[in-house]
Amino acid sequence: METILEVEKYDFLPAAKKITSAAAIQEWEASHAYQLYLGFIMSISENIVGKKLTDEVPVSENCNRIIDLLNTFKNYSLELPPVEMQARYGNPAYRDWLEKLENSVEDLLETTLPQEYHPAIQELMPYLLDSFGNWTRIDYGTGHEMAFVMFVCCLFKIGFLTEADKAAVGLKLFDAYFDLARHLQQSYRMEPAGSMGVWNLDDYQFVAFIFGAAQLSKNSRVKPKSIPDPEIADLLKKDFHFYKCLAYIHQVKTGPFHEHSNQLWNISGVQLWTKVYTGLIKMYRAEVLCKFPVIQHTLFGAIFSLDAAKVKLDIPGNDRPPAGPRMPVPMAGPIPGMMPGMMMPGAAGSMLPPMGRMPPPTSAVGGTMPSIGRMPGAGKAPIPLITGAAGINPPTLPQPKPSTDITPP
Repeated sequence: METILEVEKYDFLPAAKKITSAAAIQEWEASHAYQLYLGFIMSISENIVGKKLTDEVPVSENCNRIIDLLNTFKNYSLELPPVEMQARYGNPAYRDWLEKLENSVEDLLETTLPQEYHPAIQELMPYLLDSFGNWTRIDYGTGHEMAFVMFVCCLFKIGFLTEADKAAVGLKLFDAYFDLARHLQQSYRMEPAGSMGVWNLDDYQFVAFIFGAAQLSKNSRVKPKSIPDPEIADLLKKDFHFYKCLAYIHQVKTGPFHEHSNQLWNISGVQLWTKVYTGLIKMYRAEVLCKFPVIQHTLFGAIFSLDAAKVKLDIPGNDRPPAGPRMPVPMAGPIPGMMPGMMMPGAAGSMLPPMGRMPPPTSAVGGTMPSIGRMPGAGKAPIPLITGAAGINPPTLPQPKPSTDITPP
């Protein structure tokens, strides 16, 4: 992955949207930009394997400058607190924050970057402005996260950040960005952009989980089975991107974990973090990077070019067929309870969620059995329910075997 980040000379131009139809997704997947983007994510991942967010790693002056820039953006939000409102989503104070960012970002980049990098600002600026949500909808999603990943990758391609910065970027710089994104989401009640709800990996982030799985793929004593446990997430959130994401989910969502985060529940059945990591890369390619609603907003310029890729990297999911028209899966007959037009769960283009790991068993008297949080390596013990006048405990049902395949259909 090293050659993908070699410094190059460019005729910079403002990054702009270029994918205008679903048919153009194949052009994107065959492009230099696609290989550069995924290659960058994997290169950063490789440099944080076995490392914690709290580890002491060399942080260059240039890397610190970008972290300071993010801190400046956060201070803007403290100066522009949310206003009182009745709506669930979309605090209008966000627009004041983003307007202040737009008015100052060019000057801030000129201050942050040495003079020799100023010609690149016209291309860098649109990525940075697109990294924190949408002004009209006041929402945030994986497309905005993608814009920031592209912004940081561009800093490597122009030579502002170097090979020696990769660990610090993965552990410190991206941690600062994810923290800022969560701060904005909560402060301004930002709506998830294009979320599939419970059947999505997360309402807002995806790359954060990939980086987190990479961290945990070596010398980790904690296992994926601990994913649903809020206590473990709270304990490990200071060290790992993955558990920081989980702690945030436990903070903002209520109810059984398998109901509000079913995909993560499925992933908790995978035995090894290395399989979680490769599975997430495949899932990211299939559920985010080939989706027109996401890629239609992606920005392209001289660095991230739609020119055909000259080198195809070895990336998990290369055996997946290219994106194309999605056809319904034929059924032999109707399924009770299905509305006309619905297709089988998990089918390409299906209106129904994919089938995955079964939820916890229900008791004999109805309702999901409450359970004690589990430590890594421990089983999940059901709490006996006292029912009836005689106080009879219903039989303990065994936990179902989880799915170990997180690769999307």
